[in-house]
Amino acid sequence: QVQLVESGGGLVQAGGSLRLSCAASGRTFSMYAMGWFRQAPGKEREFVGVISWSGGSIYYADSVKGRFTISRDNAKNAVYLQMNSLKPEDTAVYYCAAGGALRGSGNYYPGYWGQGTQVTVSS
Repeated sequence: QVQLVESGGGLVQAGGSLRLSCAASGRTFSMYAMGWFRQAPGKEREFVGVISWSGGSIYYADSVKGRFTISRDNAKNAVYLQMNSLKPEDTAVYYCAAGGALRGSGNYYPGYWGQGTQVTVSS
């Protein structure tokens, strides 16, 4: 059974930083893309960032470019999201995603999802 478990969410003031982690189990994703999505209250889930299996291709949503950094550790079957200069509009449940298909344009269609971790940014 595949599981993606996120950690590292919490409450932070605007301008602060958080680092999200996602640990995968049940299968290895070392040859697949991994990424992050988020869903704010009353809004649809949206793409945040994705990293290819090798780390050679990384894509971000325009809203987080320059502030968020995605990375992965294939030996640990894990993906991370370093979030700096956080804004109140970054408040959302953040979901880890893995597997599926990553297109050359950066469009990512995950095969597996985590349960999410809450990130709240106060003003």
